[in-house]
Amino acid sequence: MIKAKKSLGQNFLNDVKILAKIVDLVNIHNKPVLEIGPGTGNLTYYILKKKPKKLLVIEKDDVLANNLKNKFNKQINILNEDVLNVDECLLCDERLIVFGNLPYNISTEILSKWVTGINNKFWFNSLILMFQKEVADRIIAKFNTKNYGRLSILSNWKLNIKKIMDVGPESFSPKPKIKSTILLFTPRNDFHKIKDPKNLEKVTRIFFSHRRKMLKKPFNQVFNGNQKILEKFKINLNLRPQNLEYDTYYKLTQEYEKLIG
Repeated sequence: MIKAKKSLGQNFLNDVKILAKIVDLVNIHNKPVLEIGPGTGNLTYYILKKKPKKLLVIEKDDVLANNLKNKFNKQINILNEDVLNVDECLLCDERLIVFGNLPYNISTEILSKWVTGINNKFWFNSLILMFQKEVADRIIAKFNTKNYGRLSILSNWKLNIKKIMDVGPESFSPKPKIKSTILLFTPRNDFHKIKDPKNLEKVTRIFFSHRRKMLKKPFNQVFNGNQKILEKFKINLNLRPQNLEYDTYYKLTQEYEKLIG
């Protein structure tokens, strides 16, 4: 019997109703599919039933990777790697459909890597990902809400995001202490062009470093009180960081890039 490793944030989804729902979210018949962290292969089994064109899986755990190889043989291609070290653009000539019950300890790092790594070409058609509910709430948060922040702004920059459902601890083995949430991501074709994603991360880090304080201090820190930018975007410096929409932060980052050349 395979035991989950806490160090890798492993919780295996074994609720057959939810597994069946997940693979029905998008049409994967005769399409290339990537599964992140397949674990014991519970979702892998349901993906294969839909007859994808090919199924690639990334599994860091050596024991689990070997188990998957014995279980599914040549039906899947296994990369026994850390997903954070994989260049997904090299995996397939076609856009992939991605499923992932992401390890909770690195889920935001994985998502950030994927968002910032997209230039003008998407390597996926859709991402169906499971997060800790608290993290998912931050990803989908709208401005003027308490959960809105840097993760919301980064996630919504290049992706359309739809909440599918919450999943309780009883659907996993071992049972986590928290709820999970499934989100569906699809590419946005109209995203704001920013030269370097690190600039978006820098601007949002400065603005949200004092999220309860007014905008005056972070605005002056980034733009040195530039009145033209204030007037251009009609920003009220008495507001707080969570009161500015996603698009305002993308536009402010574009202005910042102009300033630094």
